[in-house]
Amino acid sequence: MKYLRYLKYVLKHRWYVFLECCKVGQYWLGIIHDLSKFLPSEFVPYAKHFYGKGRDIKTGRDATGYYRAGDSGEDDFDFAWLLHQKRNRHHWQYWILPMDDGIEKIFDMRDKYLVEMFCDWAGAGKAQKSKLSTKEWYEKNKGKMRLSLNTRIWLELRLERL
Repeated sequence: MKYLRYLKYVLKHRWYVFLECCKVGQYWLGIIHDLSKFLPSEFVPYAKHFYGKGRDIKTGRDATGYYRAGDSGEDDFDFAWLLHQKRNRHHWQYWILPMDDGIEKIFDMRDKYLVEMFCDWAGAGKAQKSKLSTKEWYEKNKGKMRLSLNTRIWLELRLERL
């Protein structure tokens, strides 16, 4: 049952992201968005984390809908989240290179992935029935994101236009 419930959520999420991508003419990004979530290495741990043992998609999320994987206590889920970030360029974490000396190099996100990330945030909010706008969500969560200056400026200019 948890697998069907998670499949339903992923399809709903992808639908809302697709609609957001269509609004900005990025049809292909909307079609291919989050396809890696169907791989067993992501799908199974995600389904167990979000829909196992009486849970739902809001499991582990704060009041804004943001979740911080890595400290879930579930190594399978945390590793699936790592794989998802590194397979999908629309996640800001994809653009961070941990250096051997402990410093992080943060790259500018390419415009098309910034658009997809923005659409992902808007679509996720709709799929989860959030009461926050994308702009409100960003304002509450921007301190958790390690973005290059150019990436942050791009996002904030776009959010100002809403």
